[in-house]
Amino acid sequence: MSHIDVQHISYSLPDGRVLLDDVTFRIPDGAVAALVGPNGAGKTTLLRMIAADISPDSGAIVHSGRLAVMRQFIGQMHEGTVRDLLLTVSPPLLRNAAADLDAAELRMMEIDDEVSQMAYAGAIADFGDAGGYEAEVTWDVVSMAAMGETFDTVRNRPVSTLSGGEQKRIVLEYLFRGVEEVLLLDEPDNYLDVPGKIWLEHQLKATSKTVLLISHDRELLNQAATHVVSVELGAAGNSVWVHGGNFDSFHEARRERFSRLEELRRRWDEELVKLRTLVLTLREKAKFNDGLASRYQAAVTRLKKFEEAGPPLEVPREQNVNMRLHGGRTAKRAVVAEHLELTGLTEAFDLEIWFGERLAVLGANGSGKSHLLRLLARGGSDPDIEHQPVGEVAIDEVAHSGLVRLGSRVRPGWFAQTHVRPDLQG
Repeated sequence: MSHIDVQHISYSLPDGRVLLDDVTFRIPDGAVAALVGPNGAGKTTLLRMIAADISPDSGAIVHSGRLAVMRQFIGQMHEGTVRDLLLTVSPPLLRNAAADLDAAELRMMEIDDEVSQMAYAGAIADFGDAGGYEAEVTWDVVSMAAMGETFDTVRNRPVSTLSGGEQKRIVLEYLFRGVEEVLLLDEPDNYLDVPGKIWLEHQLKATSKTVLLISHDRELLNQAATHVVSVELGAAGNSVWVHGGNFDSFHEARRERFSRLEELRRRWDEELVKLRTLVLTLREKAKFNDGLASRYQAAVTRLKKFEEAGPPLEVPREQNVNMRLHGGRTAKRAVVAEHLELTGLTEAFDLEIWFGERLAVLGANGSGKSHLLRLLARGGSDPDIEHQPVGEVAIDEVAHSGLVRLGSRVRPGWFAQTHVRPDLQG
């Protein structure tokens, strides 16, 4: 049995603003719950509190069963090896034992004396006691499933050579095969190719684990979620509403809820006007009729209690996001590629993209989609000054042969897969 129980959680940002206010919900055993809501509403913060990365200002969080977390940064790692990647989602005891084993091995390589050997032997024993060798058996199965190679083959492979989707897939393979009964998945579908997303849908449907996931993929949520936990925007802090059905019925249920809240607020406002009018009327009449004084005091008490109880829940605010994607007139042929081959990734191909076309680049994880976009974002094989990219983001070179060039008056704008804006952090 496993579950997640969040009771009356509140959390404020460092600047004092209330982000989450009186959040309460429960995820039952075996459920796959989707945590949805506007960007910046506090979904990842809520997930981090459940994972005990940060503490709430008030309230309590309880879960039964062992817990594993896939954090948002998985898919963006540029340092370390495949083994290091798998250790990031392993239990803390195993992570610490692996770090001690690596340190003891390094010391023994530098100073091969009896003390170092004994420390190394102790680290090996501790690694085994922490379940390290059982984990390596699982990692071998995971490596074969995700990459088609044994763990011994890929364990020291730099994680920077894996695409974001490949990093996600190998971690997800491990988590679904792990012993933990509760999974917290922060955007697990990011970077996955179409077959990878379908695989993830099947895993979420088949698993007996209790899962709380954040995703913006409507199809994944439609197929996999059994419950929807919606973070709703509020002026005094964001709250949570739970829909006990799948995502397909979520929006209709949410609209009906909004209608009920609007009706309750309308009735409350009408009752408030009636009570205030009654108080004013009785106050004036009591001036000339002492027999109405008790009725006046009763009306005042009734109004006070009504106001103290407060209005019903307000209709949550909707996030309004607008994007401006405008550009000037360019040449008819915006992009031309001749015998273009991305080194080690694709065979040679030709390509023409005409002004005004909308293209989707599809392919398996690691097949070179991001490399192609990065090459175009740099301005092509030999960019002219007019083809310099918009913005100040440095773009790495892309090894290729053949030729790709941009049309006249084309300046590329690039939004990278792991787009980082230090100037917006704070």
